[in-house]
Amino acid sequence: MFTRLSRSWELIKASGAVLRQDKELLLFPFFSAIATLLVSASFIVPLILTGAFEQDVAPGNETSYMVFLFLFYLVQYFIIFFFNSALVGAAMIRLDGGDPTVSDGLRIAGSRVVQIIGYAAIAATVGLILRLIEERAGFIGRWIVGLLGLAFTVATFLTVPVLVSRDVGPVEAIKESAALLKKTWGENIIGNAGMGFMFFLFYLGAAVIGGALIAGIAQTGNGALIVLVAAIVVLAVIGLALVQSALQGVYSAALYRYATEGNAGESFPTELLGEAFRAKKR
Repeated sequence: MFTRLSRSWELIKASGAVLRQDKELLLFPFFSAIATLLVSASFIVPLILTGAFEQDVAPGNETSYMVFLFLFYLVQYFIIFFFNSALVGAAMIRLDGGDPTVSDGLRIAGSRVVQIIGYAAIAATVGLILRLIEERAGFIGRWIVGLLGLAFTVATFLTVPVLVSRDVGPVEAIKESAALLKKTWGENIIGNAGMGFMFFLFYLGAAVIGGALIAGIAQTGNGALIVLVAAIVVLAVIGLALVQSALQGVYSAALYRYATEGNAGESFPTELLGEAFRAKKR
């Protein structure tokens, strides 16, 4: 277990090396975050202004509610998958020895827009079903929905690299991602868990340090300085979130490339990946 965790940490460091070479990759999760916030506002603000946000769904309005929720999920997932495809596509160029630009990533994502819409529709359908189950199943149902959602996320982790690399539809891409899961199971799960734990510590550290500074400054009564420190902490958290998202995109690209081609580029040592994906003894 510790050996595999250590190996996955090395893979994460290799992903960081790719990100240091192409810092513009951080723009893709930034664009995604801005776009999702704007879309969320366009859906939620009208509900707040009309008072519908605070009302329960009337018995005759379940269909309208489900259509609204599905469209919200569809647009949000499309934005996330589109910019993630751009990120993975640009990372693939770097792993191939090229020097990607933001335009390269957007061009790749744009060439797969139909497949991305299809994948977003599938994810939106799954999300809607899980949401409806969660609303009706109570506490235990929420646990079950959480597990189902996690299983879907894990099984589809390599769907975007498949869509970017191959001319296949979203259903075929999901099937291939699930099939590759058997080959990348350990590094997929533990690598993402290791990355999540690492950034959890970073988020916690930012919160603790920021909270301590604000508490100390509060005793002086300097409100302007408190606002400044709070703003710095928020910006630090946003920066960490962008780096985490970019690293996950690079990581998924490397996992897919090695799982399918046996080589993930110069930034990922062959012996490290060879050990990670060695065939199981029968």
